[in-house]
Amino acid sequence: MTTAGSLDPEALARAKTVIVIPARYPSSRFPGKPLAVLRQGSVAAKPLIRWSHDAASAVTNAQAVLVATDDERIAETVRGFGGLALMTPESCANGTERVAACLEQLPGAELLVNFQGDALLTPPPFVEALIAHMERHPEAQAGTVAVRCSAETFRHLAEDAAQGRVGGTTVVVNDRGEALYFSKRILPYLPAGRMPDDDMPVLLHLGLYAYRRAALERYVGRGATMLETVEGLEQLRFLVAGMPMTVLTLDEPGFPMVEINNPSDIAIVEGILASRDRP
Repeated sequence: MTTAGSLDPEALARAKTVIVIPARYPSSRFPGKPLAVLRQGSVAAKPLIRWSHDAASAVTNAQAVLVATDDERIAETVRGFGGLALMTPESCANGTERVAACLEQLPGAELLVNFQGDALLTPPPFVEALIAHMERHPEAQAGTVAVRCSAETFRHLAEDAAQGRVGGTTVVVNDRGEALYFSKRILPYLPAGRMPDDDMPVLLHLGLYAYRRAALERYVGRGATMLETVEGLEQLRFLVAGMPMTVLTLDEPGFPMVEINNPSDIAIVEGILASRDRP
């Protein structure tokens, strides 16, 4: 695909499927997270936003990738490596609102993909699969991805929970594959000693969404809800507003799907990156 940094304004305006990476500097748990530096063995160190941008740019069925931010430090970093950064209002309450803030500058976009900047381990084929899933289901207004937790990922979530940290978000779905609820707690509840299995899977929600234009417009018009505020999960606004969110469930890609939620996650993710760098 054409890299976002080389897109002229007319090409960007014509793009039908656009990947947007929302990025903000302030954070209660990890200030400056998008600019945190990660290393992959022998590969030169790169800021988190670059890792995420590189992963998104490898997606073959999108026409553009851009970073939506309200911070010039992030924008300058993105432009420095040849990416496209769009400035969005500081008033955006979350990443979904930040994606919606780009709509005016993306008049041709029919499907917008929210690739969260702390989910650098998201494999490009997962993004491609979500885009294809939305294309096969034109009735779906919003979609996301979850993976079946391996024992290693489940232990990571459980350890974080025991230490009072948020290690990830889980989701439970109905028979149609639509989200029933998302939580930063491990859902469903498993008795002590029981691990997830085929009969009782734990689905780890990935920081990846796809929306139709109309869904984003309705989302912004609805305003914040109590559940999204309490859980700190923006996607709950869709469910509260009665907008189904289809969940594409996939298997883990052979390594733990760990996001950068806390500074302590840096070393964990660097270890995963290093293991992928080895033959």
